[in-house]
Amino acid sequence: VIWGLNSPICKTVLLSPENPEGLNHFALTVYRLVGAFLLFWLASAFLPRERVARRDIALLLLASVFGIQLNQMLFLWGLSLTSPIDTSIIATVVPVLTMVLATLFLREPITWLKAGGVFLGCAGALILILVSQHGTGHSSSVMGDVLCIVRNVIVRYSPVTTMKWMFLFAAIVAVVIYYRPLTAVDYAGLAPRTWAGIGYVVVCSTFLSYLMVPIGQHHLRPTVVSMYNYVQPVVAVLFTVAIGLDTFGFTKAGAALCVFAGVWLVTKSKSRAQLDADRLKGGN
Repeated sequence: VIWGLNSPICKTVLLSPENPEGLNHFALTVYRLVGAFLLFWLASAFLPRERVARRDIALLLLASVFGIQLNQMLFLWGLSLTSPIDTSIIATVVPVLTMVLATLFLREPITWLKAGGVFLGCAGALILILVSQHGTGHSSSVMGDVLCIVRNVIVRYSPVTTMKWMFLFAAIVAVVIYYRPLTAVDYAGLAPRTWAGIGYVVVCSTFLSYLMVPIGQHHLRPTVVSMYNYVQPVVAVLFTVAIGLDTFGFTKAGAALCVFAGVWLVTKSKSRAQLDADRLKGGN
């Protein structure tokens, strides 16, 4: 839900010909990464301290580079150059990639139920995006794939500990690379709604949502987590309908039904452990 609102809100914050008082995507990237870094380290001060092994810090650095730094920098840069609809279409491939990576790295099986759910959800999301006037982007496409690979490290520590280290690395890189564009912003000229949008991006679509991703990784399989990407266009369409920018008809209702049916099928598909247990029962 948070990421479903992210791209429309980001689009109103970013500098463009239609929004000359907006913020350049370099500065918004710094705000997002530094803001989340500060919030995660502040949250960690109120929780039991966890000691992170040096080799795990190296893996968290790797996850930070590919799952946060490149992801966030390229996402906002791309969104400033294209439409939320195009970024939504790209995002529909995420659960497919996650399913393949989970098979390669975690040996999770690709069952007919899981594959059918993934592609049913993909079809529903694409239909919903293509028949809508507005779409939503995905803020963590690479994030889900990378966390799939380093899942063993993710589940070893609390979500706050994991994210505070990843965003520390990301914040340092963002400040070093984007220092000049950040100082070039006319902060006095930013409208209140722009500041409100920045607050949403930092607190909601970065801090809260990235806090919930590793929580999902603790309790759910990677493909199940990634399938919830398909809920994003549903949220975006409902949001645009609610503010009068779009209409909701039978086609969109059917597409939304496909999305939720696909998520339900993948959730009901069996994991590798469940299939192994079934084989043992059959052998007995």
